Amino acid sequence: MRVALTVWKNRISPLFDAACMLLIADIEKGIIGEKRVEAIKCESPYLKVGILNDVGANILVCGGISAFYANLIEARGIKIIPFISGDINDVLDAYVTGNINQKKYRMPGCETVNVEVM
Repeated sequence: MRVALTVWKNRISPLFDAACMLLIADIEKGIIGEKRVEAIKCESPYLKVGILNDVGANILVCGGISAFYANLIEARGIKIIPFISGDINDVLDAYVTGNINQKKYRMPGCETVNVEVM
């Protein structure tokens, strides 16, 4: 499985729509494998979402996201885990261990949403 997380200053970017970088992580049997950073600064929203598809992302972990982008991403079969905040490595570890539902990873003002971890 491949997880993409929006990155801004080593934290989850607060808004996918304005994000310029992704951390791409391969996860197999609950173990984080190869990680790399990928630029997603594009003028076209379709190109930006296309990068998620091109890198083979199955899951997108992000802060806020507009309905426009969410619809484009979900149409490509990529699951979105929105309204997440925190240190990028802590959030990735929380995803892998099934703890991403904890309140400390939610954006301020966002209620807890149960996320099914794959």
